[in-house]
Amino acid sequence: MVSRSYSNLLDLATGAADQAPAPAALGALRRRLPRVVTNSGLIDDSPASPSTPSPAPRPRTIVVANQLPIRSHRPASPEEPWTFDWDEDSLLRHLHHTSPPSMEFIYIGCLRDDIPQADQDAVAQALLDTHNCVPAFLPPDIAERYYHGFCKQHLWPLFHYMLPLSPDLGGRFDRSLWQAYVSANKIFADKVLEVINPDDDFVWVHDYHLMVLPTFLRKRFNRIKLGFFLHSPFPSSEIYKTLPVREELLRALLNSDLIGFHTFDYARHFLSCCGRMLGLSYESKRGHICLEYYGRTVSIKILPVGVHMEQLKTVLGLPETEAKVAELMEKYMGKGRVVMLGVDDMDIFKGISLKLLAMEELLRQHPEWRGKLVLVQVANPARGRGKDVAEVQAETYGMMRRINEVYGEPGYEPVVLIDEPLQFYERVAYYVIAEVCLVTAVRDGMNLIPYEYIVSRQGNETLDRMLRQGKPEEKKSMLVVSEFIGCSPSLSGAVRVNPWNIEAVADAMESALVLPESEKRLRHDKHFRYVSTHDVGYWANSFLQDLERTCKDHDKRRCWGIGFGLRFRVVSLDLSFKKLSLESILMAYRRAKTRAILLDYDGTLMPQAINKSPSAESVRILNSLCRDKNNEVYLCSGYDRRTLHEWFPCENLGIAAEHGYFLRSKRDAEWQTCIAAADCSWKQIAEPVMCLYRETTDGSTIEDRETILVWNYEDADPDFGSCQAKELVDHLESVLANEPVSVKTTSHSVEVKPQGVSKGLVARRMLASMQERGQCPDFVLCIGDDKSDEDMFQLIATAACGDSLASKAEVFACTVGRKPSKAKYYLDDAAEVVRLMQGLSYVSEELALANHRDEDDDSSPDVWE
Repeated sequence: MVSRSYSNLLDLATGAADQAPAPAALGALRRRLPRVVTNSGLIDDSPASPSTPSPAPRPRTIVVANQLPIRSHRPASPEEPWTFDWDEDSLLRHLHHTSPPSMEFIYIGCLRDDIPQADQDAVAQALLDTHNCVPAFLPPDIAERYYHGFCKQHLWPLFHYMLPLSPDLGGRFDRSLWQAYVSANKIFADKVLEVINPDDDFVWVHDYHLMVLPTFLRKRFNRIKLGFFLHSPFPSSEIYKTLPVREELLRALLNSDLIGFHTFDYARHFLSCCGRMLGLSYESKRGHICLEYYGRTVSIKILPVGVHMEQLKTVLGLPETEAKVAELMEKYMGKGRVVMLGVDDMDIFKGISLKLLAMEELLRQHPEWRGKLVLVQVANPARGRGKDVAEVQAETYGMMRRINEVYGEPGYEPVVLIDEPLQFYERVAYYVIAEVCLVTAVRDGMNLIPYEYIVSRQGNETLDRMLRQGKPEEKKSMLVVSEFIGCSPSLSGAVRVNPWNIEAVADAMESALVLPESEKRLRHDKHFRYVSTHDVGYWANSFLQDLERTCKDHDKRRCWGIGFGLRFRVVSLDLSFKKLSLESILMAYRRAKTRAILLDYDGTLMPQAINKSPSAESVRILNSLCRDKNNEVYLCSGYDRRTLHEWFPCENLGIAAEHGYFLRSKRDAEWQTCIAAADCSWKQIAEPVMCLYRETTDGSTIEDRETILVWNYEDADPDFGSCQAKELVDHLESVLANEPVSVKTTSHSVEVKPQGVSKGLVARRMLASMQERGQCPDFVLCIGDDKSDEDMFQLIATAACGDSLASKAEVFACTVGRKPSKAKYYLDDAAEVVRLMQGLSYVSEELALANHRDEDDDSSPDVWE
């Protein structure tokens, strides 16, 4: 078994790594080879060509997480082998139990125990043979800085809204820890590459420990089918943007095909970060939230994880569980005690101290519960370490002692703290006897404790008899949960609290105790229906189905990678959508006899900027193109005609102002209108509405043109501006319903213009005018960058099938930026458009010079006469 990670991600393909050949078991795991291997050893990632169909392989998912769902047992002597068994409490292990039998899982991750280097090969082979697991062995220095360093000192606190305001609060950013994090992720990537068959396998990456792993995998296989699920909260953009490597992590996550979150809040924060830091927008497609990232569709999945129902039912039926329940009933209920239960890790975000303060407040306000109410707090060992953990422990013990001293009495302690690890059946027994479960985390990911409590309180026949519940409808449970945990939105019957409000939490605890029994039963029934139908199997199958749906068109698109390091990303385009080749269009331009050129201005010839006026070079290029007698050039823009007249002093340039309402064929021609003269009295209705939104949206402006009103929010907060724009559109459509106008949205504005005005109409008028003059163009170039230009592209495509163009006309409809469009070609940005237009102008000047020389040759006398 290959035990050491490759230092170069290409080593697996080129054979450059100095590793022994993979054994038969690993070969079986990698049984389905990629389609084509070139001479250089690199995978040809072009779309598959039709071939003889082969039997469908068994679906396989490679699950990658920080830790394997394995418990390892150290040998008693060096001569004995390590032994392993499944960790049945692990969420990853539950995937295997709850998925269809046809699905095969391979697990990649670290072991909890440090394996001596001499044993690593044997351990890896044993895990592969017996458990389908591939261990990732991290060097000790990297493992320490990766997990306890970057993960626990930077990511985990930040994702739980803890800013490093001082060295004691998470610590300042340490780039060496970041480098260790990246190195560890690369080792995980190498392990995936050892076993993956990229044509068929799905890869499912879990949690914040492996956030840059998608970049390494996408870089190696552009069409890899890759999902990522974040099990922790994702902070708001105001918190997240303090991270120095914020953009690298966002871009790495966007190299996934599907990104999962527990709640809409977490997903919304992620989408907000993508919008504010990367300029990306999202949309809903048939109920699925999607981002377009360089032509790739990245889907967002919102679904909380569930519990393993069968495991819980099995544990509830164990004799050990029944015995423990009987013991606890005698200890508490036999003495007339009412048990409230808390189960939390001993860390700063679980709110244990807040819970104890609320318990103290309840006993102070309600003396009738003294001697009767017991809070049992199970404190699991903290996953991290450091001074903050020690402080939480000291504070918790101090509060417990204080409460017990003040409100305790002989034989009664109001707070019972269990700080030793419990077996799962013991925890379930506490769930069974607890009247109320209390979760007061100040920030948490999912937290399955409330779900486990609900299922345990449902119980079974034996436990029902023990608890003296004769009928199923008598089952009851009560939850008091923090509104800052991931499961809170799905538990609508729980009493939700702000854990920082001690008095409110105490009141919630008391109300949960005294609520009528019928109400408790109704809430329990509602919760149990949800938890039992949304278990871990439902969650896993739903995620994998969405991953398959998102990836189904991978082989139908052209893909290639761009960017270096962690800024790497993959461009994915439809097979019919191509980048406009400068060489091919120059050749077509040179061949053509009659040319039609339509150009948008803002965002096409001129990049989006504060100064909207054209550069001297842009004016020179347009003048050069317009001097070519074979060219008909039109500039289409939303700006008013006076501004365009001043900006472009080009004699033969046709200009369409205000999206085509005003039109002229050359500078000295009269302005015409493409439709009947518009009545602009509607502005008296629309302008006050826009003024209202301008006043309430800082950074927005209003532009009043002759026939158009524009509300621009380019300089406003992007989220608020977008929200206001949607409201403004609805408002304007309502008040202008009886007016002959249309309300349109662009990337950063809302426009109101007369009905029937479009740039498509400009293209039709231009081609009709040329046809009347007997000049059917054999070359058409149309370039634009936003939704208003799509009408031009559609008209040009339709004209290619009609008689307004030459029979063999070459048509180039081109959008700026890689995005869904009716155009067949694209250019990356305005700078590329300018370079293209420069090339065309050079050809025109070259042809003009050649014609001038020919004319001179024809007019000169023959020297031999």
